[in-house]
Amino acid sequence: MALSTPQQQAGILSFYDAPEKGPKMNVRLVVAFVVLFSIIVMVADHFLALA
Repeated sequence: MALSTPQQQAGILSFYDAPEKGPKMNVRLVVAFVVLFSIIVMVADHFLALA
């Protein structure tokens, strides 16, 4: 009887072994967009709260 780990049962290991498809994105670019979007939302909220 072979023991299996919870990760194998959930299919997580096969998910990470899947071939990569789609566009490649730089992690720094994604973080920069998230920070920029957050700043824009905070500034817009500040100006809309004053109205």
